[in-house]
Amino acid sequence: MSEPKYKRVLLKISGEALARGERFGIDSNVVAGISRQISEVKETGTEIAMVVGGGNIWRGNTAEAEGMDRSTADYAGMLATMINALALQDALEKQGVTVRTQSAISMESVAEPYIRRRAIRHLEKGRVVIFAAGTGNPYMSTDTAAALRAVDIGAEILLLGKNKVDGVYDSDPLINKEAKKLDRLTYVEALEKRLEVMDSTAFALCMENHLPIRVFNLQAPHGIKQAVVGESTGSLVSG
Repeated sequence: MSEPKYKRVLLKISGEALARGERFGIDSNVVAGISRQISEVKETGTEIAMVVGGGNIWRGNTAEAEGMDRSTADYAGMLATMINALALQDALEKQGVTVRTQSAISMESVAEPYIRRRAIRHLEKGRVVIFAAGTGNPYMSTDTAAALRAVDIGAEILLLGKNKVDGVYDSDPLINKEAKKLDRLTYVEALEKRLEVMDSTAFALCMENHLPIRVFNLQAPHGIKQAVVGESTGSLVSG
């Protein structure tokens, strides 16, 4: 078993990644596969926290475009992240992993409230912690929630799992077949080239707190473990 490079990491998964080829919903095989990977990483001794999006269930910007109030649309999106978090929690428990789900908005029947010191204690005890409901505030994405929670709990790196690309490119590889992958770049380079690594608020949080970002292919075999042990998979954005 390879030695982990990081003691504590935060893994961000988009909601769309859980749907695989489908536009909406949860693919149980995908969730099971991610859970197996996380169980594999736990064997290295690395502490793992997670943030999951909700785009496979609800798209707040789409609802807003159709006339819904932005704050209401965003709160509905937070509920969608909780559905995904519970699906991941169940799948992880089936792998024998102890999990605690914490929510940024009150849902006491299904999750603990987000309390920083409690989250850190769970991690120290070897539990996986899933942070749901974003930051608990409208107008904030789950990317921002991931950056905020990573900084708050003292994660050493933010792992950004993608389901259609395997890193950061100089242009959209899904549109431009000539796009070039960038194995390593600085925060400043990403800003100057206007590369959409994360949304601007999340990226600023990472840059200001010197939190490196590893962008990698979530569907690659052992992709999460490779990122945790420090293998040169995907792209690394750092200072």
